[in-house]
Amino acid sequence: MVTKKLFIAGGWVDTGNYIDVYNPFDKSLIEKISLADEKWTEKAIDYAYANKHIMAGLTAKERGEILNKVSNLIIKNSDEIASIIAKESGKSLRFAKGEVLRSSETFQFAADEARRLSGELIPFDAAATGKNRVGYYKRYPLGVIGAITPFNFPLNLVSHKVAPAIAAGNTVILKPASTTPLTALRLVEILLEAGLPKEGINLLVGSGSKVGNKMVESDKIGMISFTGSPEVGLEIKKKAGMKKVTLELGNNSAVIIHNDADIAQTLPKCVIGGFANSGQVCISIQRIYVHNDIADEFIEQFSTAVKNTPFGSQLDESVVVGPMIEEKEAIRVEEWVNEAISQGAKLICGGKRNGAIYEPTVLLDTNENMKVVREEIFGPVVCIMRYNSIEEAIEKTNNSKFGLQAGIFTKDIKTAFKAIEGIDVGGVMVNDMPTFRVDQMPYGGVKLSGTGREGPKFAVEEMTEIKTVVFNLE
Repeated sequence: MVTKKLFIAGGWVDTGNYIDVYNPFDKSLIEKISLADEKWTEKAIDYAYANKHIMAGLTAKERGEILNKVSNLIIKNSDEIASIIAKESGKSLRFAKGEVLRSSETFQFAADEARRLSGELIPFDAAATGKNRVGYYKRYPLGVIGAITPFNFPLNLVSHKVAPAIAAGNTVILKPASTTPLTALRLVEILLEAGLPKEGINLLVGSGSKVGNKMVESDKIGMISFTGSPEVGLEIKKKAGMKKVTLELGNNSAVIIHNDADIAQTLPKCVIGGFANSGQVCISIQRIYVHNDIADEFIEQFSTAVKNTPFGSQLDESVVVGPMIEEKEAIRVEEWVNEAISQGAKLICGGKRNGAIYEPTVLLDTNENMKVVREEIFGPVVCIMRYNSIEEAIEKTNNSKFGLQAGIFTKDIKTAFKAIEGIDVGGVMVNDMPTFRVDQMPYGGVKLSGTGREGPKFAVEEMTEIKTVVFNLE
């Protein structure tokens, strides 16, 4: 087995320290990869900062062409990349293939943004003192973007940070999750193959306490884009100083199923929305609020569908629920479910663990005081609760410290708009699962779900600074 190297200061580096990357299903060793520390992190930061003018100097055409080439190379190598994603993250191969396609699109959207990045003419003479002035503003790159990404979408969430950073003309320091670094490494290889200047990217694998903190506290990094837990996100906000920070921190997503909903339409969306990637999705369905009028029928049909949801090895394409990222996470989910049952929740199906695999699980008679409802479980568990009025459902949905995305199923446009206006989240999906996302849409939340928005157009805005120019023509 050849130890994988990191890409630091324009070259591939063997640091002399290593970390093992395991398949979470059977704990087999996949690869060894070099491990960075504070010294290597500082070297990457200094190099990126010293060479930020190289990325800023690329034309819009050059940046767009690089990003388009990356998109094409991702498709060309899609089977290989999907296999890497599945092996190291535990994501079912069927969903890994979907992630690869989405990531290719993310780079395409970023290529479009690179070509249209501009500014706007300002009508200065609209102000009393603006006579004989003409001017404009233009967006300029921040310089160095620090990208810290999680394990659950090891390609697409990396793409959502790297692609718009390049589109905006920034250099990037990328720190992927230590459990899933191989996908990010493969993307760096593709970026370089596509013609990205070697000064444009650094790849660091290491702990948050060493590599992450060094990035967050550095005055040479203009922005931190982080996806992960609220606890870490809040620490980043405290330590980041004056640099920009975008945080995507998670959710306990709710979906409302009103009494006029088509149950047949809701079922497949709720099953996939709740259990794809073993529930390890920031917008995975965790809470289902179903109207009392149709609750018994929905619960019966939903539980039957969940019982028939295949789980096991992620390399079996028929599997929906593969292993969680680590056995300790499956143990945590098991403990939360058992605690809820001891507090009065009713187990409908699932509730069993085998190593890192936790069976798709449905709980009834839960409430907002239980950890399985209140916190982000980030596992294959869905809690079903009843309600009597849409006002009650909205109130229960809002009874959360999170606010990323939510969904509602209804045939009534007034009910839909009542939910849209009343639910305090970053995105409301009508007649769809809250887990829905396409990669060009603005994506982000309120409350403890984070700050800022992703999606190439919106990320480019976050990763640039406006400079205003005024000419006095008097």
